[in-house]
Amino acid sequence: MSDKLISLLSGIIFGIGLVISGMTNPEKVLSFLSISHSWSAEYKWDYSLIFVMGGAIITAAPFFYFLKNKEVSSLGLKISLPAKQDIDKKLVIGASLFGVGWGLVGFCPGPAISAIAVFDPIVIVFLVSMAVGVLVKQNIIK
Repeated sequence: MSDKLISLLSGIIFGIGLVISGMTNPEKVLSFLSISHSWSAEYKWDYSLIFVMGGAIITAAPFFYFLKNKEVSSLGLKISLPAKQDIDKKLVIGASLFGVGWGLVGFCPGPAISAIAVFDPIVIVFLVSMAVGVLVKQNIIK
């Protein structure tokens, strides 16, 4: 029971952080990703999300380093990491689709789920499209 409660609390904290940082605002994300438009007089590149990502890396990196050889979590649950570590065609295609989707829409899955709270119809369209994509992948590409 405590693992579910800790997972819920972690998810809530993560979602609040995404909202506070502006990662749930697609315009802010797109203005961060569109570096090439910064030459325009009316456009200004938004670099603030670098600090969000940097903060996440600085916070998580020590834990990944010091706990990399653990087999059991602090809650007593088995830690199972993927055995496969090579870069293959599926990984490159999946990462490319993720990046293109993020660049076109300004959402990735975590912030999109957090953005449900604002009741913006584009968020619902994105999440439904994402779910359909996952189902298609699961049923077509084995």
